[in-house]
Amino acid sequence: MAKPTATVIFDRCKPDQCSPDGRCPAVKVCEKRVLKQDAPGEPPYVFTLCLACGDCIEACPLDAIELR
Repeated sequence: MAKPTATVIFDRCKPDQCSPDGRCPAVKVCEKRVLKQDAPGEPPYVFTLCLACGDCIEACPLDAIELR
């Protein structure tokens, strides 16, 4: 069975609504730097192996990140 990984639901993700600077709060709390955001206002993406800690899910105010 595959280990769960963080997945960004792009239809729900609106970084400009989450923080005044457009920086994703979930990216800010990801200690392992699994989530990346190329520019403020753009949605983040999972670029490497996620440890499924759940910190990003708790930090996302729009419920745009899930473990799948």
